[in-house]
Amino acid sequence: MLRIISLLALAWMLAVPVAAQEAPEDARASTGGAQTLEDILRRQEGISIDDSFRSEVTGNPEAAAATADQLGTLGGASDPDLWRAFRYGSADITTQARVPAATTLMQDGGMWWLEFRQGPLLTLAAILLGGTLVALGVFYFFRGPVMIDGEKTGRTIVRFEAFERFGHWLLASSFLLLGLTGLITLIGRKVLIPVFGHDSFSFLAVASKWVHNNVSWAFIVALVIVFVAWVVHNIPDRTDLNWLAKGGGLFGGGHPPAKKFNAGQKLIFWAVIILGGSISVSGLSLLFPFEFHIFGHTFSILNQMGVLGWFGFGELPYPLQPQEEMQYAQLWHALVSLVLTAIIFAHIYLGSVGMEGAFDAMGKGEVEEQWAREHHSLWADEVLNAKEDPSEKGT
Repeated sequence: MLRIISLLALAWMLAVPVAAQEAPEDARASTGGAQTLEDILRRQEGISIDDSFRSEVTGNPEAAAATADQLGTLGGASDPDLWRAFRYGSADITTQARVPAATTLMQDGGMWWLEFRQGPLLTLAAILLGGTLVALGVFYFFRGPVMIDGEKTGRTIVRFEAFERFGHWLLASSFLLLGLTGLITLIGRKVLIPVFGHDSFSFLAVASKWVHNNVSWAFIVALVIVFVAWVVHNIPDRTDLNWLAKGGGLFGGGHPPAKKFNAGQKLIFWAVIILGGSISVSGLSLLFPFEFHIFGHTFSILNQMGVLGWFGFGELPYPLQPQEEMQYAQLWHALVSLVLTAIIFAHIYLGSVGMEGAFDAMGKGEVEEQWAREHHSLWADEVLNAKEDPSEKGT
């Protein structure tokens, strides 16, 4: 009998752990309803989770203790409930401040933004800008400047009128100032503070912010001037395909025919207009914080269309808190600016040391006739034929 009782006891002891493992169907039962390790790991990887088990536990006024009791003054919400309500934006918050986002006391989108801004964004800036400069240096070393092949005539053709050059130089100078002050703001804390110290960098950062905010208006105005002046000359046509197929003559083999703007210049024009326009819009949202909800609205439309699902990705975050709008706007502003800066590096190279006679187009407004015939033969023929004296046409 003793053996039988011992065997039954042993069987019961072995069965209890098995039952304990099989009993909980809810993964959070073992944590008392709190986050599991899987939840934490998914959040760290930026994967969305169903956290309704937290967002819905923000206190129940109907379950409040009597006011005479010890916890009655909490109104049915414990301190953790109150902090969860702040975290998910469901708390009833009032304030005398009449400014946007004044009632947003907590938002957890700041850490990924800060980590990306201090890490991958700076690395991308160094690779993109530094890589472009290195590539241009290597190209110049092996190719050298593009020289005028034929004999110079000593005659010039008007390339750009004064209004066109004004718009170009206003755009160029404002963009360079914006790029410089933007880089100071972006990389200053990591690069400049160790060199100049906190006090000197503080003065430089404040001055850069003032210049950046005010020069931005000149950039927007110049962008409109350039678009109005040149859009008609930058509409793609069949001659651009031939120009691209021959690499624009940059690698030898003669210069393909081109109109006032060749295919390469048209690509730069549309890059400046589209990317510059995007930079301007995101910049306006940063100048007037919380007034524009660009990204939240865009994310909503993309989610409704299921665009990211075409590529196997999940939905974009929506709705966004006001601070998250600013974070996305700042990152977009920086990323697009870096891409456009790399493109402008190539444009500056070809417009200065990379091509003989190219700078005269914007520097003086006139170019050597032979240069025009080689680089923009269709446009040169059109201009020269228009200048030809009608009385000499029959001779």
